[in-house]
Amino acid sequence: MWLRALFGRKGFVCILHKDDDMKYISLWIRVTLQTTQVALASRLGVTLFTVGKLLRFVFFMVFLSLITSKTKTLGGYTIWEVILFFLTFNLIDIIAQFLWREVYRFRSYIVSGSFDMVLTKPISPLLRILFGGSDVLDLLTLVPLLLFMGYVSTQINEITVLNIFLYILLVINGLVIAMSFHIFVLALGVVTTEVDNAIWIFREITQLGRFPLNIYPKAVTFLFTFLLPIAAMISIPTQALLGILTVRGVIICICLSGIFLSLSLLSWREALKRYASASS
Repeated sequence: MWLRALFGRKGFVCILHKDDDMKYISLWIRVTLQTTQVALASRLGVTLFTVGKLLRFVFFMVFLSLITSKTKTLGGYTIWEVILFFLTFNLIDIIAQFLWREVYRFRSYIVSGSFDMVLTKPISPLLRILFGGSDVLDLLTLVPLLLFMGYVSTQINEITVLNIFLYILLVINGLVIAMSFHIFVLALGVVTTEVDNAIWIFREITQLGRFPLNIYPKAVTFLFTFLLPIAAMISIPTQALLGILTVRGVIICICLSGIFLSLSLLSWREALKRYASASS
């Protein structure tokens, strides 16, 4: 029911049915399996993709080690705490790419006119585009990431059960913000057909979250906390895990994600009103 509430053609609705959720979930599983079959058709491509992901992860860990080899701290955080920021960034990035990989292909829908067919189907067009092609290859590095995150957590004494609960809650909250960014990109794509550059700009901006935001100037920290909530997406969950986040910070973080999601859904609805189909 929550799927239809968020992504229904008319936005939020009052009458909801469990059957609608099951229909959308079944559709997502079917499309994901089809996408997986296509991805696994090339074993060399799968191998290179996985090796590239692992190498990127290893190289950045070496980079962090070099930075902190002299001072042992970065912005007041120890090496293990800095690594935790980086792991949180990767966790959210991997899950976001897995869930919303179809956004990267959205431009072809607009240019080819395939989006017209999506709009005629008896399902939410936003849901179809957002979750229409999840790529399981993005999950290949998730298991080693979680194992390494567990090891890093054992090196930090401040972590408690409550901190872990807040961390999971705020990671989910961060994924809501990431989804909102993707919806904004889709809305921009409907109006301008520009998707590729926009999604990569988003990816580059989120790279700032690999480090604690307090190492940046105050103006940058304010920008990426309240206007573009990268901090709420990546940094604040890590702060919650480290036990340095207040209840007020948790509430503000959740409110920011709600506002951002509402604005993204509004932008999507306004973009659909301006959409000129391929036949027009």
